[in-house]
Amino acid sequence: MSDQLDYLAHLRVESSRFAEALADVGPDVRVPTCPDWGADDLLWHLAELQYFWATIVREKVTDPSSLEEPERPTDRADLRRFYDAASTALQQTLAETPPEATRWTWSVEQTAGFTRRRQAHEALIHRLDAELTAGNRTDMDPALSSDGVDEVLRIMFAGVPPWGHIEPEQGETLRITTTDTSASWLVNLGRLTGTDPEGVFHDEPDVVVAETDSGEDAQASVSGRAADVDCWLWGRPPLGSLERTGDERMLTGFEAIIGQGIS
Repeated sequence: MSDQLDYLAHLRVESSRFAEALADVGPDVRVPTCPDWGADDLLWHLAELQYFWATIVREKVTDPSSLEEPERPTDRADLRRFYDAASTALQQTLAETPPEATRWTWSVEQTAGFTRRRQAHEALIHRLDAELTAGNRTDMDPALSSDGVDEVLRIMFAGVPPWGHIEPEQGETLRITTTDTSASWLVNLGRLTGTDPEGVFHDEPDVVVAETDSGEDAQASVSGRAADVDCWLWGRPPLGSLERTGDERMLTGFEAIIGQGIS
């Protein structure tokens, strides 16, 4: 997590740009990055997410299964009003809650600060989805995108559940670099094993991300602008090109892992 970023400001800007991008798009226009959704499905998705997290943080919910799901409005005008209210509530609630305050999350980190960061990136990626749906793609903030690379690598892909263990493979390292922000991550391919709470045994490829990039030699590398790397990791089309070097087998293995998507 970056101490330099104002996640609340980014959340506000990206949430507004998301709504603006969909304003003149028909409700059933397909979302190219989420092809099962129309534009209104995308609008509802972010509205429901922001409503959910505003409620979690404001009401100090510890059991999210106890929350009642809101009813989806049946027309665009009501749906947009619901989104605006949910987005405003999330921004106000997070602004009024110290980032170090304890709040439930699905992660190991149980703070309101985690939700600040996560929802800023949620809004950024779905703003991109909205713009791709509208056919009017605009730039992504380099600093936020670079932080997004860190978040998606360390939390979305490399997080190890408490029931699991990951064993790094020797000599299976990949360096990811954002050329416009001079940040880099050393990623080690490995295997996650363990039995989850439902009794299902897992033995599958996974990744480990070094706390800091030591600069040691890596067997492969991927580099590009922060926005393009962030898009690549999230399964969205980069605007520019990414440079790939080194062991193609390793690159293919890493892309197979991220290609499974994020649940």
